[in-house]
Amino acid sequence: MERSGAVSDDIGIGMVGYGFMGKAHANAFHKLRYMTWPPPLVPRLVTIAGRSEDAVAEAARRYGFEGHATDWRDVVADDRVGLFDNLGPNDLHAEPTIAAARAGKHVVCEKPLGRTADEAYDTWRQVEATGVKHLCAFNYRFVPAVRLARQMLEAGEIGEVRHFRASYLQDWLTDPLAPWTWRLDAGAAGSGALGDLGTHVIDLARYLVGEISAVSAATRRFVPERPGGRVTVDDAFASIVEFEGTALGTIEATRYANGRKNALTWEINGSKGSLAFDLERLNELQVFRADGDRARGFRNVLVSEADHPFWGWWWPPGHIIGWEHTFVHEITHLLQAIAEDGEVGPYGATFEDGYRAAEVCDAIVRAAETGRRQEVAYRA
Repeated sequence: MERSGAVSDDIGIGMVGYGFMGKAHANAFHKLRYMTWPPPLVPRLVTIAGRSEDAVAEAARRYGFEGHATDWRDVVADDRVGLFDNLGPNDLHAEPTIAAARAGKHVVCEKPLGRTADEAYDTWRQVEATGVKHLCAFNYRFVPAVRLARQMLEAGEIGEVRHFRASYLQDWLTDPLAPWTWRLDAGAAGSGALGDLGTHVIDLARYLVGEISAVSAATRRFVPERPGGRVTVDDAFASIVEFEGTALGTIEATRYANGRKNALTWEINGSKGSLAFDLERLNELQVFRADGDRARGFRNVLVSEADHPFWGWWWPPGHIIGWEHTFVHEITHLLQAIAEDGEVGPYGATFEDGYRAAEVCDAIVRAAETGRRQEVAYRA
Protein backbone atom coordinates (compact mmCIF):
# COMPACT_ATOMS: atom_id res chain seq x y z
CA MET A 1 0.00 0.00 0.00
CA GLU A 2 2.87 2.40 0.66
CA ARG A 3 4.12 4.51 -2.24
CA SER A 4 7.41 6.22 -2.80
CA GLY A 5 8.34 9.40 -4.59
CA ALA A 6 7.49 13.06 -4.45
CA VAL A 7 4.26 14.40 -3.01
CA SER A 8 1.62 14.59 -5.73
CA ASP A 9 -0.46 17.48 -6.97
CA ASP A 10 -3.34 18.73 -4.88
CA ILE A 11 -7.06 18.45 -5.57
CA GLY A 12 -9.67 20.89 -4.34
CA ILE A 13 -12.45 19.38 -2.22
CA GLY A 14 -15.98 20.74 -2.17
CA MET A 15 -18.33 19.13 0.34
CA VAL A 16 -22.09 19.26 0.81
CA GLY A 17 -23.19 18.31 4.33
CA TYR A 18 -21.38 18.90 7.59
CA GLY A 19 -22.91 16.53 10.16
CA PHE A 20 -21.97 12.96 11.04
CA MET A 21 -20.64 12.04 7.59
CA GLY A 22 -19.08 15.46 7.08
CA LYS A 23 -16.97 14.88 10.16
CA ALA A 24 -16.00 11.38 8.99
CA HIS A 25 -14.96 12.52 5.52
CA ALA A 26 -13.17 15.67 6.70
CA ASN A 27 -11.19 13.55 9.16
CA ALA A 28 -10.22 11.19 6.33
CA PHE A 29 -9.11 14.01 4.02
CA HIS A 30 -6.82 15.34 6.75
CA LYS A 31 -5.49 11.98 7.86
CA LEU A 32 -4.71 10.50 4.46
CA ARG A 33 -2.36 13.38 3.68
CA TYR A 34 0.23 11.99 6.08
CA MET A 35 -0.79 8.34 6.64
CA THR A 36 -1.20 7.06 3.05
CA TRP A 37 2.18 8.56 2.27
CA PRO A 38 2.68 9.99 -0.23
CA PRO A 39 -1.00 10.45 -1.09
CA PRO A 40 -2.04 10.03 -4.73
CA LEU A 41 -3.35 13.60 -4.59
CA VAL A 42 -3.18 16.03 -1.69
CA PRO A 43 -6.68 17.11 -0.64
CA ARG A 44 -7.19 20.85 -0.28
CA LEU A 45 -10.39 21.61 1.62
CA VAL A 46 -11.82 24.46 -0.43
CA THR A 47 -15.46 24.91 0.52
CA ILE A 48 -18.30 23.24 2.41
CA ALA A 49 -22.03 23.86 1.97
CA GLY A 50 -25.01 23.52 4.28
CA ARG A 51 -28.39 25.15 4.77
CA SER A 52 -27.64 26.94 8.06
CA GLU A 53 -25.21 29.86 7.75
CA ASP A 54 -24.07 29.70 11.36
CA ALA A 55 -23.73 25.91 11.45
CA VAL A 56 -21.87 25.57 8.16
CA ALA A 57 -19.55 28.47 9.03
CA GLU A 58 -18.67 26.72 12.27
CA ALA A 59 -18.17 23.42 10.38
CA ALA A 60 -15.81 25.15 7.95
CA ARG A 61 -13.72 26.44 10.86
CA ARG A 62 -13.79 23.10 12.66
CA TYR A 63 -12.91 20.93 9.66
CA GLY A 64 -10.42 23.34 8.10
CA PHE A 65 -12.22 24.45 4.93
CA GLU A 66 -11.15 27.70 3.35
CA GLY A 67 -14.73 28.87 2.89
CA HIS A 68 -18.39 27.94 3.14
CA ALA A 69 -21.69 28.38 1.32
CA THR A 70 -25.39 27.89 1.95
CA ASP A 71 -26.15 26.73 -1.60
CA TRP A 72 -24.62 23.62 -3.14
CA ARG A 73 -24.64 25.37 -6.52
CA ASP A 74 -21.85 27.63 -5.28
CA VAL A 75 -19.70 24.54 -4.68
CA VAL A 76 -20.44 23.21 -8.17
CA ALA A 77 -19.55 26.57 -9.71
CA ASP A 78 -16.25 26.89 -7.83
CA ASP A 79 -13.41 26.30 -10.30
CA ARG A 80 -11.05 25.40 -7.47
CA VAL A 81 -13.06 22.26 -6.67
CA GLY A 82 -11.93 19.09 -8.41
CA LEU A 83 -13.78 16.55 -6.23
CA PHE A 84 -17.40 17.06 -5.16
CA ASP A 85 -18.27 15.12 -1.99
CA ASN A 86 -22.05 14.88 -1.54
CA LEU A 87 -23.02 13.98 2.02
CA GLY A 88 -26.41 15.67 1.99
CA PRO A 89 -29.84 14.14 2.73
CA ASN A 90 -31.02 11.48 0.29
CA ASP A 91 -33.25 13.89 -1.64
CA LEU A 92 -30.15 15.97 -2.43
CA HIS A 93 -28.09 13.12 -3.83
CA ALA A 94 -29.14 13.22 -7.48
CA GLU A 95 -29.32 16.84 -8.67
CA PRO A 96 -26.14 18.25 -7.07
CA THR A 97 -24.08 15.16 -7.97
CA ILE A 98 -25.16 15.23 -11.60
CA ALA A 99 -24.53 18.98 -11.82
CA ALA A 100 -21.05 18.58 -10.35
CA ALA A 101 -20.15 15.82 -12.81
CA ARG A 102 -21.39 17.93 -15.71
CA ALA A 103 -19.11 20.70 -14.44
CA GLY A 104 -16.18 18.28 -14.79
CA LYS A 105 -15.76 17.41 -11.13
CA HIS A 106 -15.15 13.90 -9.87
CA VAL A 107 -17.88 12.87 -7.46
CA VAL A 108 -18.47 10.97 -4.23
CA CYS A 109 -22.06 10.40 -3.14
CA GLU A 110 -23.26 8.87 0.10
CA LYS A 111 -25.52 5.85 0.00
CA PRO A 112 -28.23 5.25 -1.01
CA LEU A 113 -27.37 6.66 -4.42
CA GLY A 114 -31.07 7.28 -5.08
CA ARG A 115 -34.34 7.11 -3.18
CA THR A 116 -35.54 4.67 -5.82
CA ALA A 117 -33.85 2.50 -8.42
CA ASP A 118 -35.06 4.87 -11.15
CA GLU A 119 -33.39 7.84 -9.47
CA ALA A 120 -30.20 5.88 -8.84
CA TYR A 121 -30.12 4.64 -12.43
CA ASP A 122 -30.56 8.14 -13.82
CA THR A 123 -27.80 9.47 -11.56
CA TRP A 124 -25.41 6.71 -12.58
CA ARG A 125 -26.04 7.04 -16.31
CA GLN A 126 -25.86 10.84 -16.38
CA VAL A 127 -22.65 10.92 -14.33
CA GLU A 128 -21.11 8.05 -16.29
CA ALA A 129 -21.70 9.98 -19.52
CA THR A 130 -19.46 12.82 -18.34
CA GLY A 131 -16.38 10.61 -17.95
CA VAL A 132 -15.55 11.69 -14.39
CA LYS A 133 -14.63 9.22 -11.65
CA HIS A 134 -17.51 8.34 -9.34
CA LEU A 135 -17.74 6.49 -6.04
CA CYS A 136 -20.79 5.53 -3.99
CA ALA A 137 -19.71 5.65 -0.36
CA PHE A 138 -20.08 2.05 0.78
CA ASN A 139 -17.19 2.36 3.21
CA TYR A 140 -17.48 -1.15 4.68
CA ARG A 141 -15.80 -2.50 1.55
CA PHE A 142 -12.69 -0.86 3.02
CA VAL A 143 -12.60 -2.64 6.37
CA PRO A 144 -9.35 -4.66 6.28
CA ALA A 145 -11.14 -7.83 7.45
CA VAL A 146 -13.78 -7.44 4.73
CA ARG A 147 -11.11 -6.95 2.05
CA LEU A 148 -9.27 -10.03 3.36
CA ALA A 149 -12.52 -12.00 3.12
CA ARG A 150 -12.94 -10.85 -0.48
CA GLN A 151 -9.41 -12.00 -1.29
CA MET A 152 -10.05 -15.40 0.30
CA LEU A 153 -13.28 -15.80 -1.63
CA GLU A 154 -11.61 -14.80 -4.90
CA ALA A 155 -8.94 -17.44 -4.22
CA GLY A 156 -11.62 -20.10 -3.64
CA GLU A 157 -10.41 -20.78 -0.10
CA ILE A 158 -13.85 -21.67 1.26
CA GLY A 159 -15.04 -23.36 -1.92
CA GLU A 160 -18.46 -22.89 -3.48
CA VAL A 161 -20.49 -20.33 -1.54
CA ARG A 162 -23.79 -21.73 -0.32
CA HIS A 163 -25.07 -19.28 2.29
CA PHE A 164 -24.85 -15.59 3.12
CA ARG A 165 -26.65 -14.32 6.21
CA ALA A 166 -26.38 -10.82 7.56
CA SER A 167 -28.06 -8.26 9.76
CA TYR A 168 -27.61 -4.60 10.56
CA LEU A 169 -29.16 -3.64 13.90
CA GLN A 170 -29.44 -0.25 15.59
CA ASP A 171 -31.65 1.06 18.39
CA TRP A 172 -31.89 4.82 17.98
CA LEU A 173 -35.65 4.74 17.31
CA THR A 174 -36.74 2.39 20.08
CA ASP A 175 -38.09 5.30 22.15
CA PRO A 176 -41.48 6.19 20.61
CA LEU A 177 -40.97 9.78 21.75
CA ALA A 178 -37.72 10.18 19.83
CA PRO A 179 -38.27 13.19 17.54
CA TRP A 180 -39.13 13.00 13.87
CA THR A 181 -36.30 13.59 11.36
CA TRP A 182 -36.03 13.65 7.58
CA ARG A 183 -34.89 10.02 7.73
CA LEU A 184 -38.49 9.09 8.65
CA ASP A 185 -40.02 10.79 5.61
CA ALA A 186 -40.35 8.78 2.39
CA GLY A 187 -40.11 11.91 0.26
CA ALA A 188 -36.73 12.87 1.68
CA ALA A 189 -35.25 9.47 2.53
CA GLY A 190 -36.92 7.09 0.09
CA SER A 191 -37.02 4.28 2.64
CA GLY A 192 -36.12 3.70 6.28
CA ALA A 193 -34.00 0.89 7.66
CA LEU A 194 -33.89 -0.52 4.13
CA GLY A 195 -32.10 2.43 2.50
CA ASP A 196 -30.24 3.57 5.60
CA LEU A 197 -28.83 0.24 6.78
CA GLY A 198 -29.96 -2.44 4.35
CA THR A 199 -28.10 -0.93 1.41
CA HIS A 200 -24.80 -1.47 3.24
CA VAL A 201 -25.58 -5.17 3.68
CA ILE A 202 -26.88 -5.54 0.12
CA ASP A 203 -23.68 -4.00 -1.20
CA LEU A 204 -21.56 -6.34 0.93
CA ALA A 205 -23.59 -9.31 -0.29
CA ARG A 206 -22.90 -8.31 -3.89
CA TYR A 207 -19.26 -7.49 -3.16
CA LEU A 208 -18.52 -10.78 -1.42
CA VAL A 209 -20.88 -13.33 -2.98
CA GLY A 210 -22.21 -11.96 -6.26
CA GLU A 211 -25.29 -10.57 -7.92
CA ILE A 212 -28.68 -10.96 -6.23
CA SER A 213 -31.26 -12.41 -8.61
CA ALA A 214 -34.47 -12.63 -6.56
CA VAL A 215 -35.90 -11.65 -3.17
CA SER A 216 -38.76 -12.35 -0.80
CA ALA A 217 -39.38 -9.93 2.06
CA ALA A 218 -41.49 -8.35 4.77
CA THR A 219 -41.32 -4.84 6.23
CA ARG A 220 -42.72 -3.31 9.41
CA ARG A 221 -43.53 0.17 10.70
CA PHE A 222 -43.75 0.07 14.48
CA VAL A 223 -44.39 3.73 15.37
CA PRO A 224 -46.46 5.64 12.77
CA GLU A 225 -46.39 9.03 14.53
CA ARG A 226 -43.55 10.84 16.28
CA PRO A 227 -43.16 14.29 17.82
CA GLY A 228 -42.86 16.54 14.78
CA GLY A 229 -44.35 14.38 12.05
CA ARG A 230 -45.68 11.14 10.55
CA VAL A 231 -43.41 8.22 9.83
CA THR A 232 -43.78 7.13 6.19
CA VAL A 233 -40.85 4.71 5.87
CA ASP A 234 -40.12 1.18 7.06
CA ASP A 235 -38.74 0.70 10.55
CA ALA A 236 -37.45 -2.81 9.83
CA PHE A 237 -37.25 -5.41 7.08
CA ALA A 238 -36.33 -9.05 6.72
CA SER A 239 -35.60 -10.72 3.40
CA ILE A 240 -34.58 -13.95 1.75
CA VAL A 241 -32.21 -13.35 -1.15
CA GLU A 242 -31.22 -15.64 -3.99
CA PHE A 243 -27.92 -15.13 -5.76
CA GLU A 244 -27.02 -15.93 -9.33
CA GLY A 245 -25.90 -19.54 -9.12
CA THR A 246 -26.93 -21.60 -6.10
CA ALA A 247 -26.17 -19.43 -3.05
CA LEU A 248 -29.02 -18.49 -0.71
CA GLY A 249 -29.07 -15.68 1.83
CA THR A 250 -30.94 -13.73 4.47
CA ILE A 251 -30.66 -9.99 5.10
CA GLU A 252 -32.41 -7.97 7.80
CA ALA A 253 -32.10 -4.50 9.26
CA THR A 254 -33.85 -2.52 11.96
CA ARG A 255 -33.50 0.65 13.98
CA TYR A 256 -35.52 -0.92 16.83
CA ALA A 257 -33.09 -3.48 18.28
CA ASN A 258 -32.66 -2.44 21.91
CA GLY A 259 -29.03 -2.54 22.96
CA ARG A 260 -27.62 -2.62 19.42
CA LYS A 261 -25.86 0.59 18.49
CA ASN A 262 -24.20 -0.33 15.20
CA ALA A 263 -24.31 -4.10 14.97
CA LEU A 264 -23.46 -5.17 11.43
CA THR A 265 -22.69 -8.89 11.17
CA TRP A 266 -22.41 -11.35 8.31
CA GLU A 267 -21.48 -14.98 7.78
CA ILE A 268 -20.64 -16.87 4.60
CA ASN A 269 -20.72 -20.68 4.43
CA GLY A 270 -18.95 -22.49 1.61
CA SER A 271 -18.24 -26.07 0.65
CA LYS A 272 -14.72 -25.90 2.18
CA GLY A 273 -15.22 -23.53 5.09
CA SER A 274 -16.87 -20.43 6.49
CA LEU A 275 -16.13 -16.77 7.18
CA ALA A 276 -17.82 -14.51 9.74
CA PHE A 277 -17.49 -10.83 10.63
CA ASP A 278 -18.84 -8.48 13.30
CA LEU A 279 -18.35 -4.73 12.82
CA GLU A 280 -18.12 -4.24 16.58
CA ARG A 281 -14.98 -6.40 16.36
CA LEU A 282 -13.79 -4.60 13.25
CA ASN A 283 -10.21 -5.90 13.23
CA GLU A 284 -11.18 -9.57 13.37
CA LEU A 285 -12.27 -12.16 10.82
CA GLN A 286 -13.59 -15.54 11.93
CA VAL A 287 -12.33 -18.36 9.68
CA PHE A 288 -13.38 -22.01 9.68
CA ARG A 289 -11.77 -24.57 7.37
CA ALA A 290 -13.51 -27.91 6.90
CA ASP A 291 -10.13 -29.59 6.35
CA GLY A 292 -8.48 -27.77 9.26
CA ASP A 293 -7.30 -28.97 12.62
CA ARG A 294 -9.13 -31.54 14.73
CA ALA A 295 -10.71 -28.90 16.96
CA ARG A 296 -12.89 -28.01 13.98
CA GLY A 297 -13.74 -24.61 15.43
CA PHE A 298 -13.59 -21.11 14.05
CA ARG A 299 -10.18 -19.44 14.21
CA ASN A 300 -10.04 -15.76 15.10
CA VAL A 301 -7.77 -13.90 12.67
CA LEU A 302 -6.62 -10.50 13.91
CA VAL A 303 -6.37 -8.61 10.62
CA SER A 304 -3.42 -6.40 11.52
CA GLU A 305 -0.41 -8.15 10.02
CA ALA A 306 1.96 -6.26 7.75
CA ASP A 307 0.74 -8.19 4.69
CA HIS A 308 -2.98 -7.73 5.44
CA PRO A 309 -5.04 -5.28 3.36
CA PHE A 310 -4.31 -1.58 3.97
CA TRP A 311 -1.93 -2.33 6.84
CA GLY A 312 1.14 -0.84 5.21
CA TRP A 313 -0.24 2.58 6.12
CA TRP A 314 -0.78 1.94 9.80
CA TRP A 315 0.85 0.42 12.89
CA PRO A 316 2.82 -2.65 14.00
CA PRO A 317 0.82 -5.93 14.12
CA GLY A 318 -1.82 -6.03 16.82
CA HIS A 319 -2.17 -2.23 17.03
CA ILE A 320 -5.75 -2.07 15.84
CA ILE A 321 -7.50 0.65 13.83
CA GLY A 322 -11.06 1.97 13.98
CA TRP A 323 -14.23 2.66 12.01
CA GLU A 324 -13.02 6.10 10.90
CA HIS A 325 -10.10 4.58 9.01
CA THR A 326 -12.39 2.91 6.49
CA PHE A 327 -12.97 6.38 5.01
CA VAL A 328 -9.22 6.98 4.75
CA HIS A 329 -8.91 3.77 2.72
CA GLU A 330 -11.96 4.55 0.59
CA ILE A 331 -11.04 8.12 -0.31
CA THR A 332 -7.41 7.24 -0.95
CA HIS A 333 -8.65 4.55 -3.35
CA LEU A 334 -10.70 7.14 -5.24
CA LEU A 335 -7.85 9.66 -5.34
CA GLN A 336 -5.58 7.00 -6.77
CA ALA A 337 -8.13 6.25 -9.52
CA ILE A 338 -8.28 9.98 -10.29
CA ALA A 339 -4.50 10.48 -10.25
CA GLU A 340 -3.75 7.42 -12.39
CA ASP A 341 -6.92 7.46 -14.52
CA GLY A 342 -7.66 4.02 -13.11
CA GLU A 343 -10.86 2.20 -12.23
CA VAL A 344 -12.85 2.70 -9.03
CA GLY A 345 -14.33 -0.81 -9.28
CA PRO A 346 -14.35 -3.62 -8.50
CA TYR A 347 -12.99 -2.91 -5.02
CA GLY A 348 -14.55 0.51 -4.69
CA ALA A 349 -18.29 0.92 -5.22
CA THR A 350 -19.11 2.83 -8.40
CA PHE A 351 -22.43 4.53 -9.10
CA GLU A 352 -23.39 1.39 -11.00
CA ASP A 353 -22.97 -0.51 -7.73
CA GLY A 354 -25.09 2.13 -6.03
CA TYR A 355 -27.77 1.66 -8.67
CA ARG A 356 -27.72 -2.13 -8.40
CA ALA A 357 -28.12 -1.96 -4.62
CA ALA A 358 -31.10 0.34 -5.15
CA GLU A 359 -32.63 -2.14 -7.59
CA VAL A 360 -32.47 -4.83 -4.90
CA CYS A 361 -34.05 -2.41 -2.40
CA ASP A 362 -36.94 -1.74 -4.78
CA ALA A 363 -37.44 -5.47 -5.27
CA ILE A 364 -37.60 -5.91 -1.48
CA VAL A 365 -40.29 -3.22 -1.31
CA ARG A 366 -42.29 -4.94 -4.05
CA ALA A 367 -41.92 -8.32 -2.38
CA ALA A 368 -43.16 -6.92 0.93
CA GLU A 369 -46.11 -5.15 -0.69
CA THR A 370 -47.22 -8.16 -2.75
CA GLY A 371 -46.21 -11.00 -0.46
CA ARG A 372 -44.58 -12.63 -3.47
CA ARG A 373 -41.05 -13.46 -4.55
CA GLN A 374 -39.62 -10.81 -6.89
CA GLU A 375 -36.93 -11.26 -9.50
CA VAL A 376 -34.35 -8.49 -9.71
CA ALA A 377 -33.85 -7.07 -13.21
CA TYR A 378 -30.82 -4.82 -13.75
CA ARG A 379 -30.62 -2.24 -16.50
CA ALA A 380 -27.48 -1.64 -18.53
